[in-house]
Amino acid sequence: MNDLDYKHLVLDSLTPTFCAAKWYNATIWLGSGQTTSCHHPPAHAIDPAAIATNPRALHNTDQKKADRGLMLRGARPAGCEYCWKIEDMAESTATPAVSDRVYKSKIYPIQALHLAVATPPEQDVDLRTLEIAFDRTCQFACSYCNPAFSSTWANDIKKHGAYQDLHSDGRGHFTHAHDSAQLYTINQSNPYIDAFFRWWETDLHRSLQELRITGGEPLMSAHTWRLIDWFKTNQGRSSTRLAINSNLGEAVDVDRLLASTQHMDIDLYTSCEAVGQAAEYIRSGLVWDSWANTVERLLESGQFRCVHVMATINALCLTTLDSLLECIVNWRLEYGREAVSFTLNILRFPSFQSPLVLPDEIRTHYSQVLRDWARAHTAQLQEHERNHVQRLVDYLDVVKTPHSEAFELETLRKDFHSFYQQYDARRGLNFELAFPELSAWYQTLASGTV
Repeated sequence: MNDLDYKHLVLDSLTPTFCAAKWYNATIWLGSGQTTSCHHPPAHAIDPAAIATNPRALHNTDQKKADRGLMLRGARPAGCEYCWKIEDMAESTATPAVSDRVYKSKIYPIQALHLAVATPPEQDVDLRTLEIAFDRTCQFACSYCNPAFSSTWANDIKKHGAYQDLHSDGRGHFTHAHDSAQLYTINQSNPYIDAFFRWWETDLHRSLQELRITGGEPLMSAHTWRLIDWFKTNQGRSSTRLAINSNLGEAVDVDRLLASTQHMDIDLYTSCEAVGQAAEYIRSGLVWDSWANTVERLLESGQFRCVHVMATINALCLTTLDSLLECIVNWRLEYGREAVSFTLNILRFPSFQSPLVLPDEIRTHYSQVLRDWARAHTAQLQEHERNHVQRLVDYLDVVKTPHSEAFELETLRKDFHSFYQQYDARRGLNFELAFPELSAWYQTLASGTV
């Protein structure tokens, strides 16, 4: 069954807004005590009193239970706007777009979906897939990230102060150090981490299908290595698949990773959406050649089920995105069809970095570049990859605003220029050297002719 048929025949037959992630998936930031059902809705707070007696409350929050109730009634939770926007594009495109609620649901058995629908929304449910972050320690400070997820970003703000004159940064990504994202120091006892390990030891290791560790940079956290050691010394106790996110930067101990995960059959997720100096500009801290060489080393080891490359689609990456995808296809041809994969995740926040801030002629150009690239590589792509490329092409062609609360385009473009002027000054970078294809347009922003 293809993805679109799955949406119509399976999901929509339950309710027109059903998404299994609300029941079975979670991202939990243990450093800040927050959670969400996937990477699209805003995070919300976990009740510290609830987890003292019920560690399952790390996932089963009042907010999630309310959203489950909405979905069971066929209503659209506001936090899931990303998927609603993708699905609503179907009215303007020849090929209906597939939203992430399809991918977030089809990983579970259909019986599990029916069980979710039959379960009262106020009742706790067992997690099946979990992404956790122990803290925000990270040696990168990617342009679209912020201090809530990177200690390097936090240090930038503490050293240089807040970014100025960003009128559309409604979530305050760059206005303060987000110390609430790290409520406890590395050496302090953290009740959220304590609750997680208590839950893990009692029953989570039996019910969970996949545990994915993220950050920050998770391979810089002692708690990540604690979990890896648990899997090594408790082989046979858990059938949970282990996956690890890593930026694979030069500070990551790849030797230790390879030595510690032998015979463990894990998935490795890494992030990149451009190549060369464009990638290094977007993902401040990355050295492109080093990252690419490390990916090849991991593929050559044969230790991982798959190396997944996650691309965050922003206004800057389109100039070399096709080159990155070409690189991934070449790795696939060398190391095997299932050895490496990619996903294209469209950035919405901060909205002034969305690809939608680009002028129509630039968006149209790169939309065609991607369309042509996908047509030439159809045989080498997996179904979800073809769908992701088509979804991005349609997004660039049809969608006009990043999200319902986005500011007017003129404001977003002014903030775009203001941010990168300050970004360059702080990081010793040069936007026009990194993105010569965007230089002429960027100069019009400087002159105020947006």
